[in-house]
Amino acid sequence: MKTDIEIARETPLMKIQDVAEHYGINPEVLHPYGAYIAKVPLNCIDEAQIKKHHLILVTAITPTKAGVGKTTVSIGLALGLNKIGKKAIVALREPSLGPCFGMKGGAAGGGYAQVLPMENINLHFTGDFHAITSAHNMITALLDNYNYQNRNTCKSLKEIKWKRVLDVNDRSLRNIVSGLGGSANGVPMETGFDITAASEIMAILCLSRDLNDLRERIDQILLGYTVEDEPFTVKDLGIGGAITVLLKDALLPNLVQTTEHTAAFVHGGPFANIAHGCNSVLATKMALTFGEYAVTEAGFGADLGAEKFFDIKCRQAGLEPELTVIVATLRGLKMHGGVAEADIARPDKDGLVHGFANLDKHIRNLQRFGQTVVVAFNRYGDDTDEEVELLRAHCAEKGVRFAVNNAFAEGGEGAAELARCVVEAIEQKPSGALQYAYPEQDKVKDKIWAVCRNIYGAESVVYTSLAEKKLKQIASLGIEHFPICIAKTQYSFSSDPKAYGVAEHFELKVRDIVINRGAQMLVVIMGEIMRMPGLPKVPQAVNIGLDEQGYIYGLM
Repeated sequence: MKTDIEIARETPLMKIQDVAEHYGINPEVLHPYGAYIAKVPLNCIDEAQIKKHHLILVTAITPTKAGVGKTTVSIGLALGLNKIGKKAIVALREPSLGPCFGMKGGAAGGGYAQVLPMENINLHFTGDFHAITSAHNMITALLDNYNYQNRNTCKSLKEIKWKRVLDVNDRSLRNIVSGLGGSANGVPMETGFDITAASEIMAILCLSRDLNDLRERIDQILLGYTVEDEPFTVKDLGIGGAITVLLKDALLPNLVQTTEHTAAFVHGGPFANIAHGCNSVLATKMALTFGEYAVTEAGFGADLGAEKFFDIKCRQAGLEPELTVIVATLRGLKMHGGVAEADIARPDKDGLVHGFANLDKHIRNLQRFGQTVVVAFNRYGDDTDEEVELLRAHCAEKGVRFAVNNAFAEGGEGAAELARCVVEAIEQKPSGALQYAYPEQDKVKDKIWAVCRNIYGAESVVYTSLAEKKLKQIASLGIEHFPICIAKTQYSFSSDPKAYGVAEHFELKVRDIVINRGAQMLVVIMGEIMRMPGLPKVPQAVNIGLDEQGYIYGLM
């Protein structure tokens, strides 16, 4: 079979104005970025249309390091829905340069279920990530200048909570000292970098309702504390307008197309293991405005991504999915069934059966949120029919609909079974009212316990002295009602990335809590998770380059 990049390059693209017009978007209002990409103004969102249409969430079992193909299934489902005569649009996150050049290569789907132009989307795209990076670091520079200009005065800050960001995996920047080289070069202080996907600016962009909401949230960002222990914000610094200016274009959702010319909104890119893991509210609402069915995804497994989708994004935006699709693969299930990673591509019925426990726990968790669930089996070429039918029978025994997705190899036709299954489920038994994991008025510790106990299965939660200090600050700020955003490994229900399957009898440690006052959430950092990832021994960057004809290669 051809590579992803070969398929992408050989697929004839429609002009973006034609894609827009086909879905009822006035092509004259678009802000084009070349022939095949455009931003869509926010006044195109129609709340009345949103209420008439169907929102579908795609999530997954606990992933392997190679993932389980959730983005491919999301795109494939949209293709399949259009193939069976429905009007569907997919809404996805933007890829980050960090993973693209680090662990996994591109993140625009795969095979014949991709969003295009793939190379642009995986690289600089419309510059949203760069705008977020610039806005975040502009705040840092202006804050450093304020502290420098007011050093040794009553206006100086005794504690600064705002760091820097960069859209590159660089472990050496996690903890640094800035301002060295004498008084002319600033005030020496310990600081560090997070990856751009973890920036509060990223979260704010993805959760904002409009430009005014964006500005209000930016003003509320907590930067530090004064010598009188008063919170110091972007509003106090007086730069909210300037930061909003840097983000005004980035706030607009990006319209592209799939391999079969289905409309796709690709916008925002927080990771689910260190942030809230969902594409922008605006992109989802844009997809719901113009698509009878809107397919969106949440990052990593359902315990991280779907929980945050429900408890943060849906709670803040007033969204409720009518169905959740959970993606599973034989390889992923075998890994969770105790099969060595080197052997998960081989037939192993015993390992597969043992791995069902991971799928079952995710299904129970989703049903706890009131969701009707469909299991989408993402098929690989070497999967055996016998093992596929074993999984199908298990889902039937659990009373959960099951469908095979083969969009990677066959495009929309390969996802038609899944699409029919999803439509049937929505027509016959859509999800009930969304049940959150915790009430917003609960204490922060009670929220953390609710997720850790009921979603992850932890036996206990402990707190460092730093985390306890942050809890007191949260109470003093009057923001205990904010939802929590747990940052931990994506590879296990526990904080041990090698505890596959369904971890039991484990303790979770809250190392720190990052107050995202503008994004209106509390980032709870657990275990050894880092908000600035490192690079693997052999980064994907070594495989990326240009050939003699000027074509990019290695960008999977």
